[in-house]
Amino acid sequence: MSLKFAVCMALAVPAFAAPWPKGPSHGHGKAHGHSGAIKRIHLDPRPFWLIEQMEDSPLKKKLESCTEMEMKPSAWSISHRGGGTLQFPEETYESIMAGSRMGAGIQECDVVFTKDRSLVCRHAMCDLHTTTNVVTIPALNAKCTTPFTPANGTHPATANCCTSDFSLAELRTLCSKMDGANENATTPEEYLDGTPKFRTDLYAKTCSPILTLREYIDIVDDLGLKFTPELKTPEVPMPFPPGSDYTQEKYAQQMIDEFKAARIHPSRVYVQSFLYADVLYWLKAEPAFARQAVLLDESADFGPFEDSVANLTRYAQDGVKIIAPPLPYLVTSNATGDIVPSAYAIRAKQLGMEIITWSLERSGWLADGSKGGYYYATIGNVTRNEGDVFRLLHALAQEVGVLGVFSDWSSTVTYYANCFGLVF
Repeated sequence: MSLKFAVCMALAVPAFAAPWPKGPSHGHGKAHGHSGAIKRIHLDPRPFWLIEQMEDSPLKKKLESCTEMEMKPSAWSISHRGGGTLQFPEETYESIMAGSRMGAGIQECDVVFTKDRSLVCRHAMCDLHTTTNVVTIPALNAKCTTPFTPANGTHPATANCCTSDFSLAELRTLCSKMDGANENATTPEEYLDGTPKFRTDLYAKTCSPILTLREYIDIVDDLGLKFTPELKTPEVPMPFPPGSDYTQEKYAQQMIDEFKAARIHPSRVYVQSFLYADVLYWLKAEPAFARQAVLLDESADFGPFEDSVANLTRYAQDGVKIIAPPLPYLVTSNATGDIVPSAYAIRAKQLGMEIITWSLERSGWLADGSKGGYYYATIGNVTRNEGDVFRLLHALAQEVGVLGVFSDWSSTVTYYANCFGLVF
């Protein structure tokens, strides 16, 4: 069976599953100035520039042959935090639209809850101080778990503001920004000025509000794409508040119920969590949605890599079908400098598990001496220039055989997917 056919079969809507009718529209796509599927994909110059940076090779020649192709959306191209995160504030309408226009076929929302138990899209429960302007609003800054404290020469500026600190109505008054903070700041306004140099604030000067989970569902449904909501592990004790009936299982169920209320067919949804108990809960309570449940795995960051490989056997036995580790877990280099599958990737395939991985285009520069940092940690010895992004993608597609790749800038993965026929 070819890789293209296997991937298409794995992500296709099951033949027995007739499409569910759409639920009542909340109009969020139209309210943001867009309605309906994007009919023509537009790639920016980045993938073409990356190809030019590559060393001469058969892969470069193949990629060059695709420069005039008409690009199509692909479910192999998965948005990370919207898919436009390299240049647009994450988890926003603007990032979703950027990633979708660049061909991401699956859109992500990281799901967290508010003080009044509404579900919103934020990459972490406690990132508001680096992803919004909350510290510059005195009344809201005062409600933060840790309000802004300026740098004083011996200690950096600090803040810790969580969605659980605020009601949904309060969160809706905030403006999203590029993720980052200035630890040398002496004022709240200075604290906001911390965007990494390889990103940009060019598109971050308008006020983009925090999206609710239902708004995300309506926007992505309107675009005709698939969904991958990630239930973020709470950074407050559960149940929340203490003594209440809002348990971890109720939180996990609430996310599923939002998709049911919007009448989204389970075949379009890839629910995710780092918390194994969440996946086990869905396998028991929501088997239709759990058929495509994704277990995110970063266990090797906290323990021996060999233990993470061994754990795959238990996951498979418990019914987990899709595993999602970070990029470096899946690849290594051989004696001739080729990028090849790791022991983790080999074992997952032996167990019949499918693999999704994260996150491309999150590393900054590859040729500045960092060799890509964390996300290229296991192939840093063979990472030489910016074009090695495509060498990594090629190994993930052709050697590891991943179902899809999360990316902060969807055009790179979309270009590769189109060039190698991974369009479905």
